Amino acid sequence: MHKNNNSSSPVLSAIIIGSGFGGTGMAIQLDQAGISDFLILEKADEVGGTWRDNHYPGSGCDVPSHLYSYSFEPRTDWPHKYARQPDIHAYIKHCVNKYNLRSRLRLGCEIISAQFDEQEGLWRLNSATGDELRCRALITACGQLNRPLMPQLEGLEDFSGPAFHSARWQHDVDLSGKHVAVIGTGASAIQFVPQIVPQVASLALFQRSAPYVIPKDDRQYDDNKRARLARFGWLHQLDRVWQYCTHEVRALGFVYFPKLVKQTEKVALNHMRKQITDPQKRAALTPDYPMGCKRILISNNYYPALADEKVELITEAIERVVPEGVQTRDGQLHPADVLIYGTGFAATEFLSPMQITGLQGQDLNHAWQSGAEAYKGICISGFPNLFMLYGPNTNLGHNSIIYMLESQFSYIVQCVQTLQRRRLRYLNVRAEAQSSYNQGIQHTAKRTVWAQGCSSWYLTAEGKQTVNWPGFTFAYRHLTRKPRLTDYDCVR
Repeated sequence: MHKNNNSSSPVLSAIIIGSGFGGTGMAIQLDQAGISDFLILEKADEVGGTWRDNHYPGSGCDVPSHLYSYSFEPRTDWPHKYARQPDIHAYIKHCVNKYNLRSRLRLGCEIISAQFDEQEGLWRLNSATGDELRCRALITACGQLNRPLMPQLEGLEDFSGPAFHSARWQHDVDLSGKHVAVIGTGASAIQFVPQIVPQVASLALFQRSAPYVIPKDDRQYDDNKRARLARFGWLHQLDRVWQYCTHEVRALGFVYFPKLVKQTEKVALNHMRKQITDPQKRAALTPDYPMGCKRILISNNYYPALADEKVELITEAIERVVPEGVQTRDGQLHPADVLIYGTGFAATEFLSPMQITGLQGQDLNHAWQSGAEAYKGICISGFPNLFMLYGPNTNLGHNSIIYMLESQFSYIVQCVQTLQRRRLRYLNVRAEAQSSYNQGIQHTAKRTVWAQGCSSWYLTAEGKQTVNWPGFTFAYRHLTRKPRLTDYDCVR
């Protein structure tokens, strides 16, 4: 299975691209359903996805750890309520090893293009090394946070010192006693900035817009509690259910009654005012948009770090990067020895830069030129037997993405089984079904907190909401409980 060439690669039931939570869980569920002739392709040298890549200081999850594991492989011994990156990455590797996925895993295999063969009813994948692989069902598990978004600034290449994105952290760069410039104040920056402030001589933090930051109810689980959870599985399950319910209720504010978020907005502002005494910093750290419009962040140490006298918060727009630092539009030069980008990810680009070609030579990038969309966030009309995990409009702002992924696992397994059982060449979701579904999504999205007039990575440049699921997760679970074949062309 691992010696593929352009003339004789085997036709697999499925190929999964990506080995993070999506790809690993999908592989386990396929295997348990008796579909064992699959291959997981991973472009990196180890599994883990975003939790392999984002190993910057302080990296961790903002969803409680008991919700951030598969329901079919619960972990009871998380050291903290909110898991750290090393523990999450270790969990994914544990699952890969426990379920014997290594033998069906190809590391260092980057797919650059995939073409659907209508006559044969299969996908032909081309790797960066020139290999061709073939499969009936192509399952993408690339995630939405896999491609770092680099700032579009003049002179980036001219900077004389080390420069890197938080998702490509260079641990060999010693920050001790250095003048460091950080561009961006998103979810990654609020985690790594407090970790590096004690080391640096100075830190210049360039902020385009202030985030809302609420307290993080984090704590370390002691040995006794972890032992109880391991011994009494029902206690772990009870905690998991409780965490799910307390997070799920937040959808009421995010989706249905945005005014409910106002109370949390007060909590965030009080959190900031208690820890920031400098009036200028307070003013700069006060958001000028409704809460929820952009991602809400959680941290207990971000504001105390910014209160440090060695931290300068800069809101003036950046003019250019020069060899010795960053120059703002007011003409001021901010010297820096090291430049760190905390500028997030290209979340709305989904499967890029892969070239995906469907029926009659349709190019996926062209099909998505007005913004990505998919039927139930999984299937795309004109691209048969292609199934997405964590696709358009399946991200969450209020609960665990693992719950959404498990809904998709079940749906995709049933689709693959249908292909096999009915001996179909392909399943192609009908254009009218996809259009009707997405019209409903966009209509609902207009009343959510994410549509309150600010720009964010939730929206395309034209304002289309392509990222978040506008509803309860249990509603999505119901929606994906079983494929409705009348919405598909079932072709033999």
